[in-house]
Amino acid sequence: MRALSQKVKQVAQGVQESFRSAFRGVINLVNSADGIQKVQVSGLADETIADVEFMQQFGLTSVPPAGTQVVVIPVGGATTHSVVVATENGSFRVKNLKGGEVAVYDESGSSIVLRNGKLIEVECDRFVLKCKEYSVNATSSAKFDTPLLETSQVMTAQGQINGNGGMIVQGGSGATFSGNVVQSSGSFTTDGDVTANGTSLKNHTHRAQGDRGVTTSPI
Repeated sequence: MRALSQKVKQVAQGVQESFRSAFRGVINLVNSADGIQKVQVSGLADETIADVEFMQQFGLTSVPPAGTQVVVIPVGGATTHSVVVATENGSFRVKNLKGGEVAVYDESGSSIVLRNGKLIEVECDRFVLKCKEYSVNATSSAKFDTPLLETSQVMTAQGQINGNGGMIVQGGSGATFSGNVVQSSGSFTTDGDVTANGTSLKNHTHRAQGDRGVTTSPI
């Protein structure tokens, strides 16, 4: 009986030793071409494990740079069936967040930070948005602190347009106004003609009423 107990203990110990627990490693390479990303991981004692599946949440994906730390779980205790379930890279992670705040970031330093107080901060060098329709509902105001703001086609303002730095219009079919135009505190200068109700300022005539009489309005 004692020999049987010893044998069972040895077998159990052997099974336990062959069943590998979760371990930490470092990413060397990433293959993101397949349906599930695969990584090469350096484990313990110069151990290198290839084609480890990198499981990520639906709707979110990333390619961690080399040197990123990972948590590896050998499915069924077998190293050959390992998966990566978590990553961390302190060199690029957005730091000093407060409780409840969230950040999305990359290796180049671009980031989207959801701050407390319903504040979202986006930091990047170039922001490109591709969509069929883009709407902004800013009930208070919308501000652009930029030296140049362009639109490739039509810009329509449903309310009043205010300008404090002057206005230049050129090209196209010129400018068209509907309604009254009021100009004050300055002069109106043009090197072309001005036409009012079909009468030219440069090429109009008067109906004379004598040598020194008062002329009529232009005709």
